[in-house]
Amino acid sequence: MGFGVTNIKIDPYLNIDAGTMSPFEHGEVYVLDDGGEADLDLGNYERFMGTTLTRDNNITTGKIYNSVIEKERTGDYLGKTVQVVPHITDAIQNWVERVARVPVDGSGKEADVCIIELGGTVGDIESMPFIEAMRQFQFRVGKDNFCLLHVSLVPVVGAVGEQKTKPTQQSVRELRAAGLDADLLVCRSSHPLQEGIREKLSLFCHVATSAVVGVHDVSNIYKVPLILHPQGLVDALTKKLSLAPPRAEPDLRGWEKLATRCDVLIQTENKTRICIVGKYTELSDAYLSISKAVLHASLYVKAAVEVKWIEAHHLEEKHKQDNPQEHTTAWELLRSGAGILVPGGFGNRGIEGMIVAANYARTHDVPYLGVCLGLQILVIEVCRNLLGLKDANSQEFRNEQSKAVKGQAPPDKKVEQEAISADPNDVVIFMPEISKTHMGGTMRLGKRKTIFREYKEVKERPSIVRQLYDEIHGPAEFVEERHRHRYEVNPKMIQSIEEGTPLRFVGVDDKGERMEIVEVLQTQYCVGVQFHPEFLSRPLKASPVFVGLVLAASGRLDEWIVNRKTKRLNQSKEDLF
Repeated sequence: MGFGVTNIKIDPYLNIDAGTMSPFEHGEVYVLDDGGEADLDLGNYERFMGTTLTRDNNITTGKIYNSVIEKERTGDYLGKTVQVVPHITDAIQNWVERVARVPVDGSGKEADVCIIELGGTVGDIESMPFIEAMRQFQFRVGKDNFCLLHVSLVPVVGAVGEQKTKPTQQSVRELRAAGLDADLLVCRSSHPLQEGIREKLSLFCHVATSAVVGVHDVSNIYKVPLILHPQGLVDALTKKLSLAPPRAEPDLRGWEKLATRCDVLIQTENKTRICIVGKYTELSDAYLSISKAVLHASLYVKAAVEVKWIEAHHLEEKHKQDNPQEHTTAWELLRSGAGILVPGGFGNRGIEGMIVAANYARTHDVPYLGVCLGLQILVIEVCRNLLGLKDANSQEFRNEQSKAVKGQAPPDKKVEQEAISADPNDVVIFMPEISKTHMGGTMRLGKRKTIFREYKEVKERPSIVRQLYDEIHGPAEFVEERHRHRYEVNPKMIQSIEEGTPLRFVGVDDKGERMEIVEVLQTQYCVGVQFHPEFLSRPLKASPVFVGLVLAASGRLDEWIVNRKTKRLNQSKEDLF
């Protein structure tokens, strides 16, 4: 349609960002190119819109108050009494206006529209300053430049299955009392809005019938644009914001194809099972980008995938005594998997379960992908079982274990970072440049370069990861991916690991000092990456390492690589004539 769009997510919590929040509290921490640790919704925006956002696209109460207090300390308010109104509300509006002008789509141009999502619920105390700021903002930018979409649930109550509009009526009343009138109602429901519901909402919520948009549950998320467009959402928005009429109808054929393919894969009976062994599996949002990356890979290679979640500590031998049934079930699931994935995480809980999962994958030649912590787990497992370092460990886990023994902290509680004495068994160490006293925003964060590295067997066994990146992103000497970690493979151990085991470090940082990609030779696919490739995976641009896992798990990796190379070679020959 030609409109450039950017996004801002407002989270009314007092944290500066999501970086120090537990995944159980708020889902995953999504990392941006500039190293910003943000709400997972920014990941949804980037995946859907194809944009590259910054840390400033995520506003929190903590960020706003911090900026206002810093100005007060430097005398910017000239001795005035600093108050929520106007100082906090002005800071919110200024932030929105500034960030809305930052290009995010690679064109270098300002966006035409900025979508602002204010999290929480109407009436929450913590969101009141933001609601007041938006009330003022509509007059600052003018009515023709401000459109309020109110998202509300239309629940079904009772055995009759009647949809109820009272919750929406009440929330709209609360919103109007705060000085904001909804221009459009976006009604979430389990089924399409029943006959008469739109008219009822229009009557009691002070909006036109055409301004009531229904968003019911669908089989996959890619169908959402397909149910919004026929309801006239684009026309309503362009009219309210006085935007130039669309030059042509939106071409949704790509979305239709994607949604159809997703449905076909969902309905396929014979699926490839991939087991994800993690620490936060009780909350699916804790690994949202991981789940999306697996889905993107399955769509890319047209392979139906079934994901099974395994709580890591259930695999540990000590858990067998506490709960034999959970231990048995976890191992049955692991053995049933055609592929195993160990994602990122922090703390000591479940680590031994991850290590035995990595050992099972390597010794039974089950395709394995380790992300961030998963790479470190693979290195520890190889060192313990192939290098003869039976006590091989990470400084992170040993630190917590020693504190637990001394009674300073329980083994699964995150403890403060501090230097501990060197130990010859530490194959993973604390990075020297990372703060040992502050945790927020102090890790190695953001998009960084990883350079492919030569190793002695490279001619006989070329790097699988490099081949995947070459075939999907095009040949290159390096890749750029997002990072979030404070521990690394011990540089002093690299030579002994490569000389004494089949593990090879095939990717390093731009200084050649930090290990970024590992592969285990003599396996079909046993890979670890220190970065987080899931954060740059997109519906139409799957992550190569996730593609590799899905292909290997479905038994198609070698064939796929050969076919891609043949196709590229033939294309090159055609280009010569």
